[in-house]
Amino acid sequence: MSNEVEPAKGTGVVLLTLAAGQFLMTVDMSVMNVSMATVASDLDTTITGVQAAITLYTLVMATMMITGGKLGSTIGRKRAFVIGALVYGVGSAVTAAAPNLGVLILGWSVLEGLGAALIMPAIVGLVAANFAPADRPRAFGLVASASAVAVAVGPLIGGAATTYFSWRWVFVGEVFFALLLVVLARFLHDAAPARREPLDVVGTVLSSAGLGLAVLGVLRSSEWGWVRPNPGTPAAFGVSATFWFIVAGGLLIAVFFLWERRVIAAGREPLVDPGLFRHRQLNSGLLMFSFQFLLQAGLFFIVPLYLSVVLELPAVETGVRLVPLSLALLATAVGVPRLLPHASPRRVVRAGVLLMLAGILALMVGIDLSSDAAAVAIPMLLVGAGVGALASQLGAVAVSAVPAERSGEVGGLQNTATNLGASIGTALAGSVLIASLTATFLTGLQANPVVSEEVKTQASVQLAAGAPFVSQTQLQELLIDAGVGVTDSQAIVEQNEIARVAALDSALAVLAVLALLSLFATFGIPSRPVGSEPAMSSG
Repeated sequence: MSNEVEPAKGTGVVLLTLAAGQFLMTVDMSVMNVSMATVASDLDTTITGVQAAITLYTLVMATMMITGGKLGSTIGRKRAFVIGALVYGVGSAVTAAAPNLGVLILGWSVLEGLGAALIMPAIVGLVAANFAPADRPRAFGLVASASAVAVAVGPLIGGAATTYFSWRWVFVGEVFFALLLVVLARFLHDAAPARREPLDVVGTVLSSAGLGLAVLGVLRSSEWGWVRPNPGTPAAFGVSATFWFIVAGGLLIAVFFLWERRVIAAGREPLVDPGLFRHRQLNSGLLMFSFQFLLQAGLFFIVPLYLSVVLELPAVETGVRLVPLSLALLATAVGVPRLLPHASPRRVVRAGVLLMLAGILALMVGIDLSSDAAAVAIPMLLVGAGVGALASQLGAVAVSAVPAERSGEVGGLQNTATNLGASIGTALAGSVLIASLTATFLTGLQANPVVSEEVKTQASVQLAAGAPFVSQTQLQELLIDAGVGVTDSQAIVEQNEIARVAALDSALAVLAVLALLSLFATFGIPSRPVGSEPAMSSG
């Protein structure tokens, strides 16, 4: 049976189904982030325990995406989508009923993570299977925009559920959402795989271990330090465990590709064909995906911090302030393919990067000691338009680089690239933020003649590993509990306010530099619209 598929009829329902799947996969994280304190209290655990569950959820997805993509190509992408939705639904039910942290980890981190690893690569392959090449930019744009909408409304959903009902009801709702995906999946068109090969188990272990170690190192970098270890954190030979985890992960990935070449030489089916990476267009698409999600995750880390910690807005209002980003993203993701169907993908991607850069710079200018929530409105519109422009092109660019039957594998690689980018973006933004906050705060405190020498000494010792990014209200409560005098307290609060703005600017500056660097990755993006020429071969 041929692997070529005809675009399905009823593509409106198909698009709704795939976008809904993408929305569900993304909304979970933002819901859990705003509900951490309540979840920890309900399960009689700590914030650190809930953060560990979030880390494990990210790890499961990052390590299993390639395998999930390959399974979709082997058993059929539609079947992988349905199985993934069922696993995700079971995980949501377990999470909703979780009596303790261990069950939460089983349901949310493991089962939902595995479900997502099946669903997300399948979505990429199903877009390719249900839409003609010329229609894919719009389809990929809409599916990708569902992620950003989920990130923006996640705090609204999580904040409202946690405040007025219970965080558990969010996961009860996800059970029904997952079942709805299973029902709607009957409208999805997919060709049966031509042949089924045994899964490359050794390759699966090597890729999962390599990606897992690298991502874990990145996720723990804020606590452990990138190279120089923070006090009291794991290290070897005077170097942070983060560095060693990333190096070990990289070495395992190198061994993985050597193994894959051996598998191909033996005439067996590899988990990933290294030959895919000879496609310059695919490489550029994957690299741009990493940059997009790096910048996107960094901004979604910084902006909510500004709104919820600096301005002390509640979770629901923080979510409302992010809505302009989603609206702009949706408008651009839909509008560019519809209004400019013959536009050069390379130019659209570059325009998207420049719009994101403009948004980052506008945030740097707008955020100061006297600014309010209105400072994020225009930057969010610019960033949203930029992400929408990228979303309208990158999915189609990556998939069109290879034959249609390889789209599931590309989906696994694409989602691995986005997970890596998002992990690095959050970790890098957090590391720069804390480093800048600590340096600015301690320097300002030491230079302030009003602050007593005893307080200066205590601050230098206690904040050596990093100053916490806290609100003025939280800081004042901490100072009262510590018995710090009125004069010292006032000086500390004022210096904290200055240091927070400097820290936000430093993190944004790093993202601005990375946005500029990402422009170099656009040279492999095709200049002609996807669908106007055959898929590239190699080189």
